Amino acid sequence: MSPALQPAFRALADPTRREILTSLSQREMSLNEVTAQFSMTRAAVRKHLEVLVEGNLIHIRRQGRETLSTLNPDGLRPVVDWLSFFDQFWDEKLDALKTAIETETPDE
Repeated sequence: MSPALQPAFRALADPTRREILTSLSQREMSLNEVTAQFSMTRAAVRKHLEVLVEGNLIHIRRQGRETLSTLNPDGLRPVVDWLSFFDQFWDEKLDALKTAIETETPDE
């Protein structure tokens, strides 16, 4: 795996960060809005957001006094590309299962 992918996988390894990404896939959110979804401090949520920024999975921008977070779908592309390599193994197993089912006789 490319060292460049490490920050993205580190960010995706945590269930809270995955939940944050799911929320941000719906809309841009302020730090307060993200924090309201979890039973943790603003500082803890901010740290999670920083890890997501390091993984290039979200963008953060300032708008007045607000800090707004937005999903960066392009940041997920390298992760998806890396994972798609392993599709071939699923495809082979599913093809073998299909063949086994199709060649099975009714009395078996």
